[in-house]
Amino acid sequence: MPYRAPLSDFRFLLGRVVGFGQVAATDLFAEAQPETVEAILSEAGRLCENTLAPLNRAGDKEPARLENGVVRTSPGYADGYRAITAGGWVGIAAAPENGGMGLPLTLATCVNDMMGSACLALQLNPLMTQGQIEALEHHASDAIKALYIPKLISGEWCGTMNLTEGGAGSDVGALRTKAERNGDGTYAVTGQKIFITWGDNDFSGNVCHLVLARLPDGAPGTRGISLFMVPKFLPNDDGSLGPRNSLKVVSLEHKLGLHGSPTAVMSYEGATGWLIGKEHGGMAAMFTMMNNARLGVGMQGVAVAEAAFQQALTYASERKQGKTPLGDGAIIDHADVRRMLGQMKAEVFSARAIGLACAVALDMARATGDAAWAARAALLTPIAKAYGTDVGNEVAYMGVQVHGGMGFIEETGAAQFGRDVRVTAIYEGTNGIQAMDLVGRKMMDGGEAAFRLLGEIEAAARAARAHLPDLSTDVWNAAEGLREGTEALLTMAPNDRNAGAVPYLRAFARVLGAHYHLTAALADPSRLPLARFMIRRLLPEHTAMLAQMREGAEGIYALTPEALVG
Repeated sequence: MPYRAPLSDFRFLLGRVVGFGQVAATDLFAEAQPETVEAILSEAGRLCENTLAPLNRAGDKEPARLENGVVRTSPGYADGYRAITAGGWVGIAAAPENGGMGLPLTLATCVNDMMGSACLALQLNPLMTQGQIEALEHHASDAIKALYIPKLISGEWCGTMNLTEGGAGSDVGALRTKAERNGDGTYAVTGQKIFITWGDNDFSGNVCHLVLARLPDGAPGTRGISLFMVPKFLPNDDGSLGPRNSLKVVSLEHKLGLHGSPTAVMSYEGATGWLIGKEHGGMAAMFTMMNNARLGVGMQGVAVAEAAFQQALTYASERKQGKTPLGDGAIIDHADVRRMLGQMKAEVFSARAIGLACAVALDMARATGDAAWAARAALLTPIAKAYGTDVGNEVAYMGVQVHGGMGFIEETGAAQFGRDVRVTAIYEGTNGIQAMDLVGRKMMDGGEAAFRLLGEIEAAARAARAHLPDLSTDVWNAAEGLREGTEALLTMAPNDRNAGAVPYLRAFARVLGAHYHLTAALADPSRLPLARFMIRRLLPEHTAMLAQMREGAEGIYALTPEALVG
């Protein structure tokens, strides 16, 4: 069942829902006018439909493999990658002075969404490179920028992120990889990293690894970590490639899904590296890349959900089985199948709107320097990542359910969506970590950014009462309930907050999603049925989630190991 880029949804969300016009009105992004936006979306949509989507099943059936130390990628992936780079899509949001398009991150997010729907395993490659480009733009020396960024933007070289070690997963500060000063401005990096997405390939000239390591005088924990650029091949000053560096792919992980994406165990054996940022300041530099990736991963969840929904809708519209309440039609006419499809569509719209709203906030912060926009982006990032990937998993699950028994058969492709998207809720910080970030670091302002956003939602709901009184009242009441829940959260001890972090984040996502659906229904009456489905059937869940949040940690710790064993 072919993928179709949801261009009308992107146009509508950008133009009528998430306020992209504010971005295009800034001096920095003045070129992002409607004709440019349309050209970007249309051209990217064609690439995804015609070139990338046909690769999705091939990568699943014929995974990347390691042969005599060389990674061999899935059939067609090299051509797909070249098509991505030929269109300049890697550098869509990168600075023009380095060869990028200089367009808003919001547009790059739309493009990545479509690429993720078409072939998530391949899309992971440029996503990692885009994050590396941003980290280098903010933290690298001028010499490193000049040498690496143009090559990364062109796609001649690829970028990776090396954080995780076998004994240091989410606890990055426990890493054991070490770096020693060589005395000539370079460093010798030694250690092993795991779970390195696209750790190697057979189609780019170089693979540039950003590696976290500790210098001999580095303090324990995250404060003593530094970040290094450690390329596969050592580049000469003119950008040509010199000798191979002292690093290798030890093995490729055998994964549940994303088989076309080689996830490597990397070994660094005194490999030559260059410092990015300041000594012992590696986490600040790496978080630039990670925050970029967190929004990107959230949109990967949305992307897979879109693809799973499209396939389920097509199947349900064609599959006939017995009589339905509406006659002899397809199974889409059964109430429960229609319910699942409605929820899939509503969740995709909500999660996509939240992600694009986060991207708009990031663009506005960059274009204006306004701290309020930066705070908005920081608040929305963990919600976009966690909710987007939760939606990816839930919609993929419902897609299998719509297919019935055929969903459990690999040939239909429905199961692949569930296998491929599962990891998105884990990497770039598990969704539990995202939720704890939301109730912890993102509330250090006393909830100011959250209350400001809730105030806007309530104001929009009040303005909508003349047109949609029932739905607007529901949204206003939900926002007010979330405001009261946030006030209660701010009085709780840290671990009590953590215990209720996941339901609190989901409650926030429910209210945001309802707000964007209400905005959509006001802008286009044809979207009213979906908005009503979301607000009357899904939004009420926020009440139960806030009740969970208020329970704190005591009841959780009452579940002792003995109690859990029973």
